[in-house]
Amino acid sequence: MTRHMAPDWAAARSEKWRRQLAGLEAMLAPIDDPLFAGLAITDRVRIADVACGSGTTTIDVLRRAPAGSVAHGFDLSPALIDVARRRQGGQDTSVAFDVADMQTASPPELPYERLMSRLGVMFFADPAAAFANLRRWLVPGGRFAFAVWGPVEDNTWMAATRAAVAEFAELPPVDPSTPGPFRYADVTVLHSLLSRAGFVELTASDWRGTLPIGSSLPAQEAAHFALAAFSSFAEVLAAAGARAFAGAHHTLAARFAPYEQEGVVRMPARVHIVSGRSLEP
Repeated sequence: MTRHMAPDWAAARSEKWRRQLAGLEAMLAPIDDPLFAGLAITDRVRIADVACGSGTTTIDVLRRAPAGSVAHGFDLSPALIDVARRRQGGQDTSVAFDVADMQTASPPELPYERLMSRLGVMFFADPAAAFANLRRWLVPGGRFAFAVWGPVEDNTWMAATRAAVAEFAELPPVDPSTPGPFRYADVTVLHSLLSRAGFVELTASDWRGTLPIGSSLPAQEAAHFALAAFSSFAEVLAAAGARAFAGAHHTLAARFAPYEQEGVVRMPARVHIVSGRSLEP
């Protein structure tokens, strides 16, 4: 998470993420394989994880990297960094976590050879400045890989949830030019920003698969998880009254039911994996 976002993101939404941590981490885990593949790690490297949240991606990428590699996770949320540090346990000095605003944080004296982010680069208030700053965190020729959501219509988990909520509460319009999860659904927008920031050899691949909503939940529980964890739906429904939440939950559970198999709801998703290199002098 990064400070230069919507005003409530760093505080209220990081707390929401912390409360729903286990379910969100399990849901997003399928994205890790294609993200890590985009880093093309073959030798020991220094890796920076942007908007690392509770540190699962940071720890996992280090496990997969060759011996001698180092991974550092950075996030704006002190609460999530605390979770990451507890998870790491302080035993392995090759992984570390720090609170940092990656839009403005000064790069380290020793830049990284890899830069990664799972769903964390869509929320900068000034993305041009943010990506220009992030390039300074990479050695010349260093490689990055960012995972960002594809179009809403290809992410049925979100499309279904939005539609259910919209039946019972008024949702604010989505402005793709402002911070938000689907800001780079049109991946050409991100490519343009990265190119202007000094990244080259840009490529984008699509990962399409299914995500387990809230880990391993049946339709009724998955619907409750989605309304509580996704976006600001819980707050919107709370403002609309108790009946609104109950109605949206009933509707969403019915929408999720066809995707339940063996007691687990798995919903279609599409993620862009954008990768490239820092421009060499």
